[in-house]
Amino acid sequence: MKKIIAFLVVVFIVGTALKAEKRPDPQPAPETNEAFKLGMAGYTFVKFGIDKTLETLKQADIHYLCIKDFHLALSSTDEQIELFNAKLEENGITGYAVGPIYMKNKVEVDRAFEYAKRVGVKLIVGVPEYDLLPYVDKKVKEYNFKMAIHLHGPDINKYPDAKDVWDHVNDLDPRIGMCFDMGHDTRNGNDAVQDLKKYHSRIFDIHLKDVTGNTGAGYSVEVGRGIIDFPAMVNMLRKVNYNGVVSLEHERQMDNPFMGIAESIGYFRGVITSTQNKQIQRNTHL
Repeated sequence: MKKIIAFLVVVFIVGTALKAEKRPDPQPAPETNEAFKLGMAGYTFVKFGIDKTLETLKQADIHYLCIKDFHLALSSTDEQIELFNAKLEENGITGYAVGPIYMKNKVEVDRAFEYAKRVGVKLIVGVPEYDLLPYVDKKVKEYNFKMAIHLHGPDINKYPDAKDVWDHVNDLDPRIGMCFDMGHDTRNGNDAVQDLKKYHSRIFDIHLKDVTGNTGAGYSVEVGRGIIDFPAMVNMLRKVNYNGVVSLEHERQMDNPFMGIAESIGYFRGVITSTQNKQIQRNTHL
């Protein structure tokens, strides 16, 4: 009987010690070691409110959000903006940009810049009409903001790909560039990896996306299920030293996008990790 009691005491002591031991934390997100940051484009949550958006970002360990106007209206009061920013801060989220914002006249350009100023960001993801670009040039000089023009692929006859944006802004202020949507660029028949290399000096924001084909018939799918070469894309991000945000814009099953978001973020992080490991191995063998 004494042996049984002694055994139980030992089991109790060991069990108590194990419970007291701090459990190890998970490894940090792999992009922690990269120049670029991983974020989320607000349009992903077009059918959901800001609370569900922030909950999803926290679960995915994402800390950067491009703010869309259906979450924070362009007409928001200063008090509403203050409360919105406080909610982001409470959830560990940084609103790093606003948009995309469409601009069809000078009044809408003025409104976009003033909105960004009141929100407290210095990057506007925008879609101004072509003939407004000289006025946008004037505004970026006035506000010292960056304008990242969102490209749209073959579906819209305005800014279909990276080359089109480049051709229209290359002679303007260097703070006017593009939001490089790799999916739409691919759907317009381009190699997104090579376009990142070619136009990186004017790329201020990136939409992470995969598509099924390099024509208008291609459509958006979970990252890793399409035709974009993501190991090459990640390595090119490093090569050009891109230090902005790569934001997932998930555009599939948008009534219930959450499994697709998790799969896409997980795949992209896996690519980051695997290519980091290959780089370490190459450096080890040098």
